[in-house]
Amino acid sequence: MKLLIKVVAVGVVLLVSLNAQENKIFWDGRDWVMLDEEGAGFPEFTYLAKAAYVNGLLDGRLYDYLKTWPADQALADSLFSDELSDYLRTSEIVRALDNFYSDRLNRYIPVSSAVVYVNMQAQRQPMEVLEAYKEKSKEWINTLTLEMMKENLYDIMKKKQKAMAEKTGDE
Repeated sequence: MKLLIKVVAVGVVLLVSLNAQENKIFWDGRDWVMLDEEGAGFPEFTYLAKAAYVNGLLDGRLYDYLKTWPADQALADSLFSDELSDYLRTSEIVRALDNFYSDRLNRYIPVSSAVVYVNMQAQRQPMEVLEAYKEKSKEWINTLTLEMMKENLYDIMKKKQKAMAEKTGDE
């Protein structure tokens, strides 16, 4: 039975990814909500797909931290601050993201930013801080989207990598 659940969850994720927009860097609320539509009638599969995505995000963050830490401990600690520490369980993050994306105005915010937001919310950050973070998230994704419309995605990422390397002195 567990194998069947995993196979169906992978199938749901594949269906969603086939329907995903091209030239898109991040999953956002539209993709999150699409999981509900694609997995209609199978809430356990929808949950598994969402939980797998959240766990992948958190694992990727940990991997980046562990790769950055040997090179520059202070930079690693500042980049990967406690906003995503083990404050919420995966099931709580999934539930909080479902709630966050129930507001249509939040749907173009990337899931990675929304995970930070729901953790800040769970930590009872002041509403002004939460709203400022949400606005900054909207701002940067809008700016990045406009850059992608004007330029090749590969060139944008190369420029961002070069700028980051110059900041850290790692050329």
